[in-house]
Amino acid sequence: MKYIYLVRHAKSSWADYSIPDHDRPLNERGKRDAPFMAAKLLESGQDIHAVLSSTARRARKTATAFRKAFELEKNQMVLDRSLYHARPDQIIKAIQALPDSWNSVAVFGHNPGFTDLANRFPEVYIDNVPTCGILGSRCDVSNWTDWSPESAEQLFFYYPKIWLS
Repeated sequence: MKYIYLVRHAKSSWADYSIPDHDRPLNERGKRDAPFMAAKLLESGQDIHAVLSSTARRARKTATAFRKAFELEKNQMVLDRSLYHARPDQIIKAIQALPDSWNSVAVFGHNPGFTDLANRFPEVYIDNVPTCGILGSRCDVSNWTDWSPESAEQLFFYYPKIWLS
């Protein structure tokens, strides 16, 4: 069994428009939500063996909060430039390239790709994966090369506004 947690990066800052998109930091809400949502995922009994993240600063910072909450080593976090504003097929390709020794992986990236990918899961329609939203899924495969959203089962869909106002 393989588990994927698709996590859209936490809320980013638009305070300085001179900063390139790839380098935008988290804003205060994002800095609050990332560790909060990591703790909620941990409290729900989920396990993460590794983290795969877009190289964008806001995604890396969100992923780092989850890596720390799950007490993963730095080498259990992989940065992948192809996840930066990736389309669903690019995200699937990155997931299918994961080491088979990792059975449970959190993948951090961006919209619209994450919402589009979420809607490839059977019987799922999500209008929008909000910032720091988490779609948990499992797939009855032994190898990541056999993973696809169409053969996976959605377990839950969490996002900050469920718990925070």
